[in-house]
Amino acid sequence: MSSSLSRPRFNRGRRQALQLLGTTAFSWTLASHYARAQTNPVAGAPAQLRVGYQKSAVNLVVLKQHGVLEKRFPGTKVTWLEFPAGPQLLEALSAGSLDFGLTGDTPPVFAQAAGKELRYVGAEPPKPESSAILVPADSTLQNLADLKGKRIALQKGSSAHYLLVRALDKAGIAWTDIQPVYLAPADARAAFERKSVDAWAIWDPYYAATELSIHPRVLSNGEGLTGNNSFYLASRPLVDRHPQVIKALFEELTRADQLVQTSRKEAVQLVAAFSGLDANVVSRFIGRRPSSPTTLLGNSIVADQQRVADAFFRLGVIPRQVKVADIVWQPTPAEYASYGQSGPALAQAATPKV
Repeated sequence: MSSSLSRPRFNRGRRQALQLLGTTAFSWTLASHYARAQTNPVAGAPAQLRVGYQKSAVNLVVLKQHGVLEKRFPGTKVTWLEFPAGPQLLEALSAGSLDFGLTGDTPPVFAQAAGKELRYVGAEPPKPESSAILVPADSTLQNLADLKGKRIALQKGSSAHYLLVRALDKAGIAWTDIQPVYLAPADARAAFERKSVDAWAIWDPYYAATELSIHPRVLSNGEGLTGNNSFYLASRPLVDRHPQVIKALFEELTRADQLVQTSRKEAVQLVAAFSGLDANVVSRFIGRRPSSPTTLLGNSIVADQQRVADAFFRLGVIPRQVKVADIVWQPTPAEYASYGQSGPALAQAATPKV
């Protein structure tokens, strides 16, 4: 058989049709899986629920694309708002224009230090491989110690900010011995490609997109430096008045994650179609992401987050020392069970409720 016949050739239209078929199959699976959401509505839900997300918030994207929350909260107007990074998302939450959202570890510390009104309500497992410090492929920088005196791009108050703090600590470099260049991800990438900065601290999916398009070198990812934890935060009114809604959100987010883990290829197609990101980029960043059920915050993750806060206070980057546990929502097991059902998240409940 000739080589021209040994492999099928697909034109662009056929490839798109096949991608749509895969996404549709995943949609059918989701529709079947979520059918019970309509038969298990949450009583006493608020009139509106405004949810903030980023492109990397895979579980939230799955829920959004299939109207899961709209089914679970039938009397609630659910609004979805996209943000480029955590600091902007938490600013909206603290301003009262958002009720619930997902960010990395550093944005909540900056928000708490600034006196913003919000609550940690849930967490996903660590994702240390999902952020990195990048340098151009032809850079002379070979290790973290080489960052001394260099211009490094980062989003101020983002998870990448803490990654850089920890990387400098490991290398024995003072923060004052580098030149931080505070830029939002899109502007940071442009500066990185122009080589007007020497390095860039960034997270997925921006990290994955840059890897696949311009092939930088990874000076370090978060392994051994930071867990790169992800947190769900909520407004005080949602926590105080509608705790059963938060419980239901945990259930649906965890269910979405289970589907992503068991139907990875279809999940990649779904997120790519929604976000506009190349499927290879989505596959790369989802591949770095472990199974991510949503749980309450236990002692160990609160302690991890306190270390983040203490590091920024020591540097003088935040105006005051904060106690993370002061804004952690932590119902007792009995209270949590009363919101609908007990679950594995209860094993995390160990710190006092606020």
